[in-house]
Parts: sequence; structure tokens; C-alpha cells
Amino acid sequence: MNRSNIWWTGFDVDVKEKELKALELQTQAVDFWNDHQVAATISQKIAELKEELEVAESLKKEFADLKELNELGQVDEAAVEKLQVKVAREESKAFLSGKYDKNNAILEIFSGAGGVDAQDWATMLLRMYQRYCVIKGWKAEILHQSFGEGGGPDGRIGTKNVTLAIQGKFAYGMLKKEAGVHRLVRQSPFSSQKLRHTSFALVEVMPEIAQSAELEIKPEDLRVDTFRASGPGGQYVNKTESAIRLTHIPTGIAVASQSERSQGRNRENAMKILYAKLHAAQQQEHKKELKEIKAAQNTGRASPAGGENSASWGNQIRSYVLHPYKMVKDLRTQYETSQAEDVLEGNLEEFIQAEVKYHD
Repeated sequence: MNRSNIWWTGFDVDVKEKELKALELQTQAVDFWNDHQVAATISQKIAELKEELEVAESLKKEFADLKELNELGQVDEAAVEKLQVKVAREESKAFLSGKYDKNNAILEIFSGAGGVDAQDWATMLLRMYQRYCVIKGWKAEILHQSFGEGGGPDGRIGTKNVTLAIQGKFAYGMLKKEAGVHRLVRQSPFSSQKLRHTSFALVEVMPEIAQSAELEIKPEDLRVDTFRASGPGGQYVNKTESAIRLTHIPTGIAVASQSERSQGRNRENAMKILYAKLHAAQQQEHKKELKEIKAAQNTGRASPAGGENSASWGNQIRSYVLHPYKMVKDLRTQYETSQAEDVLEGNLEEFIQAEVKYHD
């Protein structure tokens, strides 16, 4: 391996190898496993560095092989394009340097303005993200889903809100900029006159976070309620109250999980969601404080108590148009495509890559 080689933006092989050796040296200490949490973190980092270096070595070999073929006049265009895609994918990781970017993700979808059309739109978005996860090789599991009323065309039952747990490396980093309002324009399948209708759905994305001192949840601050899980339209009600709803009393944040048959597993899942929501609330509070400080500096006086209301629902990030023409456009990166059906089938990678590299 050429130690001085910088493979792609943000990846220095020499630096990574030095970091790996330093961490491996720590594991040789006699008291390394005295602190299991620290030891586990270091071991995980070692495994990640080894994987990154293995990928770099593999890409270098592919590049060398293609270069040799090119010199022999045997250019393989398909292989070149395939390698370019692989390198671009690794390059995007250079932009994912946030504290939780490598974590699993908790993704929530809420139907907004638009009635049954909006509930149907929330279900369409759920399916889109589930298919994207399949394409990425990630595991996606519905933890909780609140259904709308039945009786739509083709037996369609919409979604009021749904919580999806997504397991995969860089899942949070890749998906975090999907958060915001998604707008759909189409001929309504719920209108007998096939009128054009605009629907909205809000997507929230949070990192899955383990329990820590920063996010301590005291038992006395938690209210636990059980209920019977049910399917679409209130059907298929479980005979036992296995579903769990947790309410964090100091903040009023409530979460639920009903995907598992046992209360224990549902409680574990609900705790994951709660930690994610508390972290998100903490981050929002920090942003609010910084905004108030900047405002005070700019005006020379303190900001009004309580700040301004959240503009989340006004923050449209992407528009999906199915009628009178077909187009999906990201309103931040300006990336767009006329292949709307492909996007709704989970082919989101171009949008995701554009978001990862986009800076406000």
C-alpha cells in the first residue's frame, strides 16, 4: 500500500493506518477491559478503520487493473463507470463526520394538511423509504404506526403517523437531511372527479442513541402505559396489552411501540425512540439559544422570551409532482428528475448524495 496516497476527498490512508496502530496499541494494555464501555468503543473503531482500509485497498486494486487494461487498449467502460460509482460513494462519507452520522436512524412520518390524501401520501413515503432501505441493504422495522380510516380506492388505508427504525452503517448521516416537509401534487384517487390535490407530510430523522450521562432518564420521570396493538382501521387487536407508551414527564414527550409481541421488546424499542427525541429536543434548544444570542448581539438587546414559533411545517424540502407533469425536485440542492415513479420506488440515491454534499 502506498502510504502517501490520498484516495479520495477526506480519506488519507497514512493517517487512518496511524490511527489504527495507536488504537491497537491501547488494546494491549493489561487493564484495557477494566472499562468495558470504553473498550467496546475502541474495538468498534478498530473494526471500522480496518473495513475502511480494506475498501481503499480494494478500490486501489480495481483502479490499477483498469489502468493496465487501458494501457493495453482494452478499455472496459462499464467497469470504469462502476468504479466511479464506488469511489463517489466513499467520497460522500467524507461529508459524514458528525458525532452520530454512523448511527442507526429513527425516521418518523406525519401526515399533514390534505385529509385522506395526506394520509395516503404518508403511506407512500413510508413505502419509498422502506424500498430505499432494501436497496441499501439496511434493515427497516416499523415500531409504531397509527392508521387513518379505511374505505379508500383499492382498499387503501392511509397513515396518520409512523415510526421506522433503520439499521445500517451511516443510516442517520445519509438520511438526516430528509427531515422536513415533503409536498405531493397529483390527481386525487379519492376524488370522483379526479381533481388535482396537494398533500403534505412531515419527515423527522433522529439518530439512534444509547443511554448516556448526557441523556439520563430517571425512573420517576417516566410514565408507562400499556395498550393493545391494532392493525389498519382498528382491526386485528391483540388479546394482550403488549404495546407500550412512554411519557417523559419533564418534557411531555410521548412515544409508543407496538411491533413486538412482548412488552419487554416494545419497551426497549420505545426507549430508543425516547432517547432519540430527547436528543433532538436538546439540539433544538441549543440552536434556539444560539439564535437568541446572535439576535441580541445584532440588535444590542435581548430577544423576546420564548423565541419565535417553529417554522418546521413551512420548511418544504422536496416537491413530488405526478400531474399535470412528472417531476421530483429538491428545493435546497435544486436536483431534479422526471422519473417520479422511480423515486417513489425507492431510487433516492441521487437525491441523498446531493443532500450529503450540500451546505446551507
